[in-house]
Amino acid sequence: MRAILYLIALILVIGWVLGFTMYHAGGIIHILLVLAVISILLGIIRKGEV
Repeated sequence: MRAILYLIALILVIGWVLGFTMYHAGGIIHILLVLAVISILLGIIRKGEV
C-alpha cells in the first residue's frame, strides 16, 4: 500500500513540476503539490503499521 502512495505522490510531483514550469496553470498546479505532500505524509504516518 505504501508503494502505491509513493508512486501517486511521485506522479503528482512530476505533474506539478511540469505544469508549473511549462503551463503556469494557476491553482490546479498547487492542488497537485498539496495532494502529493499529503500522500507522502500518509505514507510516513502509516509506516509503523503492517
